[in-house]
Amino acid sequence: MFTKFIICFLAGTGAGLGTGFAGMSAAAVISPMLITFLHMPAYEAVGIALASDVLASAVSAYTYGKNKNLDIRNGIVMMISVLCMTLFGSFIASLVPNQTMGNFSVFMTLLLGIKFIVKPVMTTKESMTSADPYRRFIQSIVCGLMIGFICGFIGAGGGMMMLLILTGVLGYELKTAVGTSVFIMAFTAFTGAVSHFAIGGTPDMFCLVFCVLSTLLWARIAALFANKASAITLNRVTGIVLVVLGAAIVLLG
Repeated sequence: MFTKFIICFLAGTGAGLGTGFAGMSAAAVISPMLITFLHMPAYEAVGIALASDVLASAVSAYTYGKNKNLDIRNGIVMMISVLCMTLFGSFIASLVPNQTMGNFSVFMTLLLGIKFIVKPVMTTKESMTSADPYRRFIQSIVCGLMIGFICGFIGAGGGMMMLLILTGVLGYELKTAVGTSVFIMAFTAFTGAVSHFAIGGTPDMFCLVFCVLSTLLWARIAALFANKASAITLNRVTGIVLVVLGAAIVLLG
């Protein structure tokens, strides 16, 4: 039981920091840790990770919104598209072998971490607002459908893929991208968690409670810090955290 508590606390800590700093989905950290160290079925682990995302993303979105780093209008467009595909992605995930899902989580964690370190996002709010509104609207719908499927499938679309799309395709400034990402993720994570539990049954309640609480605590702390830090600091700190977590899971798994 003590080992389970430590794993859940560490998983929630990493997930909370990732969520608060860069809008990362808890599934990027919690899923592979529960799968690797507690030998939990991948589908159940993703469900717990998505449930952990809900409150952590909501409190992070509130913090970013309070600091005027949240684009609600365009975020809602993407959110609707994401929600349309989340349930479908969750159903497909129930048919996929555990190892496939676990490996994908670890791979995406490492990839995003390296990306933040090597090529940080330095877009300004001025350049972000100069984009064509109609083009951004269409891109938001298309990208939202893709992200929704990935979010339901592995939980990664709620954060990692969304952040990449918002900064790389839609040209968002980093803090606004993170704020918008966690805003959308609060809804997509809730939908994904409900569908996972409806399909897969009741999860391990001990792991669920402690992962949720730990993720919520550290997401709040990270979001407060992130809104005061520079963009380059956010990129590098988050990148290092993701690379270390991903490498540790690969080496110890």
